[in-house]
Amino acid sequence: RAENTLMTRLMFLAAAVFLLSAPASASQGDKEPVYRDCVKQCLRTNCTGARLRGFQSSQPPYMALTGWTCRDDCRYQCMWTTVGLYQAEGYSIPQFHGKWPFARFLCFEEPASALASLLNGLACLLMLLRYRSAVPRQSPMYHTITAFSLISLNAWFWSTVFHTRDTYLTEKMDYFCASAVILYSIYLCCVRTLGLRRPAISSMVGALLILAFTSHVSYLTFVSFDYGYNMAANATIGMINLLWWLCWCWLNRRILPYWWKCGMVVLLLHGLALLELLDFPPLFWVLDAHAVWHLSTVPVHFLFYSFLIDDSLHLLNTEKPGVKLD
Repeated sequence: RAENTLMTRLMFLAAAVFLLSAPASASQGDKEPVYRDCVKQCLRTNCTGARLRGFQSSQPPYMALTGWTCRDDCRYQCMWTTVGLYQAEGYSIPQFHGKWPFARFLCFEEPASALASLLNGLACLLMLLRYRSAVPRQSPMYHTITAFSLISLNAWFWSTVFHTRDTYLTEKMDYFCASAVILYSIYLCCVRTLGLRRPAISSMVGALLILAFTSHVSYLTFVSFDYGYNMAANATIGMINLLWWLCWCWLNRRILPYWWKCGMVVLLLHGLALLELLDFPPLFWVLDAHAVWHLSTVPVHFLFYSFLIDDSLHLLNTEKPGVKLD
C-alpha cells in the first residue's frame, strides 16, 4: 500500500511538472499596450526603407545566419523597455510570448539552456563512443542502444538549436525529437526486459510506437499544436517507462549487482524534472529553472551508460546455449 501511494505521488508530481511547464501562446508582457505600441513604433521607424537597409548592412553575419530580423530586434528591445517599466513600478517580471526575458548573447536567445543542451549532447556522444569501444557488436543490445544514442543525440542537437533561436521550425523539431527519445526509451526497455526472449513482442511494440509517434506528430502539425496535450502525452509515456524499469530493477536486484544504476537513473531523470516547478525569472537574465534542469541531467548520462555497458557485457557473457537471459 505504501509503494502504491508513493507511485501515485510520483505520477502526480511528474504530470504537474509537464503541465505547468507548457508555454502559453500569449503572456502578460506581450499583452501590455506599452510593449505593443513600442514594437509598432520601432517597425515603422527602423524596419522600412533606408533604415531597414542600414540595419541589414550593419547586422553581424552570425545574427543574419541565425535568422534574426529587424522585427525580432524590435521585439527584443521593446521587451527590455517593458521590463524596465515593470521594475521601476515595483511589479514582478512578466513573461513574453510564453517565455521569460533572457539577455541575448551573440545569436543565442537562451544562452544557458543552449549551453546545457550542448553539454548533454557532448556527454551523450562521449558515452556512446565509450560504449562502442567497451562492448562488442555481438552483444544482444548493441544495435538497440546505438540507435537510442543516435536518436538522443539528434534530440539534443535540436534542443541546442531551439534554445539558440526560437522559430516555428526549431520549436517543432525540439518537441518532436524529444518525443521520439521518450518513445524509443519505451522500446529500449521493452527489448531489454521482454524482447530478448520474445522478439515478436518487441517487434509489435515497436510498430505500435511508430504508429503513436506518427499520430502524435501529425496531430500537432496538422490539427493543433497543443502544448498541454504534448506535455501530458510525454508525461504519461515517461511514467510508463519509469514504472517498467523500476519493476525490472526490483525483480533483478538479487541477480544483477549493477541494477541500482538503472534504478538511480530513472529516479534521477524524473526527480530532476521537478526543477521545472521552480519556475522563476532568470538569474542575471540568463539562468532559469529550465536551464538548471538541463544542466542537472548532464552527469546522468555517465551513470546511465555505465549501466548499459555493464548490462551489455553481462548479456554477452550469458548468451550461450541453455543459459537464460535475465
